[in-house]
Amino acid sequence: MIFSTRSSYGLRAMINLAKRQERGSVALAQIAEEEKISMKYLERLFAGLKKAGLVKAEIGSGGGYKLAKSASKINIYDIIIALEGSLNAFHCTDDKEKIYCSKFCNCEVTHVLLKVEQAVSQTLKKIKLSQLL
Repeated sequence: MIFSTRSSYGLRAMINLAKRQERGSVALAQIAEEEKISMKYLERLFAGLKKAGLVKAEIGSGGGYKLAKSASKINIYDIIIALEGSLNAFHCTDDKEKIYCSKFCNCEVTHVLLKVEQAVSQTLKKIKLSQLL
């Protein structure tokens, strides 16, 4: 199972925010510089995180982003879903692919892969952002 750079960079940025949770908002430019992530890429990531309700934007002087809720209330699963859109790690478990696979309902491999995805999802839901600090 491989997550894209969206997940790894997004997690790094969220950890960066969580470390400063008590100090207020952080400019994306500062996160981009510290985490060595392209500003444009970071802007796209934060659009998804904001849409998912994981971060809040503060406009104006001293503005930037901050966590929308405590790091102890944000799990890794929610961050990854906000960034990736889904957790379908295998093409044959993706709802879109079921149309193309005539064996989907009777495929032994698919059933095993679905169990793997469920186990990964459950594990990621148990890990809070605060545990990565």
